[in-house]
Amino acid sequence: MANHLMKTTALGLIAACAFVGGAQAGGLERAGYNIDLLFDPGQYTFESGVVYVAPDRTLNNVVDTNTANNAIGGGNLNARANSVDETEGYWVPRVGFKANLNEGVACMADYSQPWGAHTKPGTDWAGANSNVETKVNSHNYSLTCSYKFDVGPGQLRIIGGGFYQEVDGFKERIVLAPAVLAGIGFPGRTGIGRLDLAGDGYGWRIGAAYEIPEYALRASLVYNSQVKLDDITGTLDLRQVTASSIENVYGSAAMPDSIEMKLQSGIAPDWLAFGSVKWTDWSQLQRIRFYNSTTNAERTSLDLAYRDGWTISGGIGHKLNDQWSVAGSVTWDRGTSQGFGSQTDTWTFGTGVSYNPSENVEFRVAGAVSLLTSGSSGQITVGGETYGSDVSYDFGTDLAAAVSTSLKVRF
Repeated sequence: MANHLMKTTALGLIAACAFVGGAQAGGLERAGYNIDLLFDPGQYTFESGVVYVAPDRTLNNVVDTNTANNAIGGGNLNARANSVDETEGYWVPRVGFKANLNEGVACMADYSQPWGAHTKPGTDWAGANSNVETKVNSHNYSLTCSYKFDVGPGQLRIIGGGFYQEVDGFKERIVLAPAVLAGIGFPGRTGIGRLDLAGDGYGWRIGAAYEIPEYALRASLVYNSQVKLDDITGTLDLRQVTASSIENVYGSAAMPDSIEMKLQSGIAPDWLAFGSVKWTDWSQLQRIRFYNSTTNAERTSLDLAYRDGWTISGGIGHKLNDQWSVAGSVTWDRGTSQGFGSQTDTWTFGTGVSYNPSENVEFRVAGAVSLLTSGSSGQITVGGETYGSDVSYDFGTDLAAAVSTSLKVRF
């Protein structure tokens, strides 16, 4: 029973549900890391997919709590709207290729976008001195290999690999209100300052898995290292304020390390259960400072004040017949916000359908709905640092929708 189940597309739906469900995780997570392709039984396997996420987070009762006419206060913006939709939809692609090189040795090369963010509340809200638009992009190029050998009734697999990562982005906010600029002889300027940044670094992963194909059983534990971005460079553009030039700036940060445990097992003829637990070290991203490249004076910062993330997921897969399979999952993600920001707990309900027209071709479509729980944001103190002193707001329980599609070819 279970050995036959291992050859069905219900297994592939685990990855599909995880991919679409994880797209609303906390911190800066988009797709995270996924090496499930490494376990595919094909000699050579190609896989590609994309997920689209449409979040809908609305901020209410917005108050500009720092109305000073300076680079921090940005002027009194309380005459502007006190409710705004801060979110933007986004696409997350991935592509991978896996090969069995010889007896027991397999390698996988893949491209993914593990991190990202995009908020765009615009200028017509009372919190524009905190954020007009923020966007983060990432590109991850990875090589992961494994060696498996017989142990007891199953096989033990040792996993290791490395990856190169690029991260870039920008943030815009009101530095001085246009009315203030007009009053001091700078009419026609928007008052928007823009910070552009880019950095790169390397990481590694190590792990192990134990498999008993007869029962469709697999348990795995994988650690992904942090990626140190020791040389983030960029520009601070204040030409729409009062400055006439662009400053070169620099800083440093690290994308978080994580550890994930996954478990799956056949539970009845053509039925499979699966689950996972993941911890992500988002708390290392607090206040990221940036300095002038010439004077080394601090010029601005990105304030995140995250706490560690926890993600717990579980689900069921079922083979309907030789061509069709279905799966469903539930995911809880602990919000990374601590009273500053809008990343509260998220509950995601995902489902997927797989169509296998032949043994070598598989199409998958999955969808998910996320409940973004309610909360509020304001001034907090973390590690002796103050965050959120410029704006406060509330938000209710909001929704996000996601859909993914993928293709897998074995040859």
